Amino acid sequence: MRVLIVEDERRLAAALQRGLEADGFAVDVAYDGITGLRQATRSPYDVVVLDIMLPGLNGYRVCSTLRADGYQAGILMLTAKDGEWDEAEALDTGADDFLSKPFSYVVLVARLRALARRVGGRQPRLVSLGDLAVDLGARTCTRAGRPVRLTAREFAVLEHLALRAGDVVSKRDILDAVWDENYDGDANVVEVHVSALRRKIDTPFGRAAVQTVRGVGYRLAVDGG
Repeated sequence: MRVLIVEDERRLAAALQRGLEADGFAVDVAYDGITGLRQATRSPYDVVVLDIMLPGLNGYRVCSTLRADGYQAGILMLTAKDGEWDEAEALDTGADDFLSKPFSYVVLVARLRALARRVGGRQPRLVSLGDLAVDLGARTCTRAGRPVRLTAREFAVLEHLALRAGDVVSKRDILDAVWDENYDGDANVVEVHVSALRRKIDTPFGRAAVQTVRGVGYRLAVDGG
């Protein structure tokens, strides 16, 4: 899942980014409303976490501007503690959900996942490819009924391939979906994670679900290999 955080409290924004990235999200951050608005329209996101009190342009105006332009991603607005008027205005300006500060990180993550499913509409909770089962809600994977332990990033790569099973997915596409836009490391990190997936979901079971299409990208077999 790709998330944009628009929050001017830098320590909070940094903490959220670290936590979400550790959980396998691709996260970008903007610290003011003008930058957040520009960033939201420039890159594809599943969910935007949007604070109300922002320099430059407040969260209400960012939200209403995005919705007026037909923006389809989910928007979760961060409101003041016990701010029922903030909450009402957040929904009236086009937010899908809100969370009052201070909030539980666990609750935030659960709401982000629920919001992405609700806004995406067509995304299934469970993807079954032969005897390979990928549970997008529980963030678990099993092969032939046996649990397969994956890191958060490995699961994110698998999720991206599973949702497009049968299609060829380019390395660039995977990099954009799973790593944030500021990642400036070696693009071969995708190959490293794909190789790790093969060692965990294919090799021990004598399968070949993760296929390389030379010069193009990767494909996850719809029959589980």
